[in-house]
Amino acid sequence: MNAETRRRRQPALAPDERRAALIAATLPLLRTHGAAVTTRQIAEAAGVAEGTIFGVFPDKASLVSAALCTAFEPTPVLRALSAIDPAAPLRERLTDAVAILLRRVEGSVPLMMLARTMPLDSSPFAALMNGRRLLSEGVAELIEPDRHLLRRSPDATARLLFALVVSTVRGDLPNEEFTPDDIVAVLLDGLLQTEPRPGEA
Repeated sequence: MNAETRRRRQPALAPDERRAALIAATLPLLRTHGAAVTTRQIAEAAGVAEGTIFGVFPDKASLVSAALCTAFEPTPVLRALSAIDPAAPLRERLTDAVAILLRRVEGSVPLMMLARTMPLDSSPFAALMNGRRLLSEGVAELIEPDRHLLRRSPDATARLLFALVVSTVRGDLPNEEFTPDDIVAVLLDGLLQTEPRPGEA
């Protein structure tokens, strides 16, 4: 171990703090390398000896699982959704919600794809689906006061909105870029022009 490596080593932490630090170091690597990330890469990113990982987690799979479950924790996003002004017009509320969901999904798509390769009864897959359900419910609550304006229930509308956000981030529509306003317009207005274009009478 050279002097530079020793300087990067982190001071001794309590087990819970060490666990959180290892998870924080692992998440960016999972976004870049997926399941191919090595414990050596994680240790270097965390500034610890590789053996330190196994003093907190029994194996790499356990660390990856814990990191994914942490990434899919919906509480911060639910808190942001609940801070949206419920008295604002529906379109404004949904535009704010889409901006929040885009930030969440943009950082999670590689992790979502990784979780979907795991067994359906795995903790990461369960955390992914539970987080998505709770976020959809949070959006549905924003829609609820205006349910009378919509042809579908708030729950169905929220699920469709979430699907549009995920499709946008994943690039399912190549060469197309959608802002939060665009996504909400597709949801609420469809794609028909409300007024004829110039020259179209």
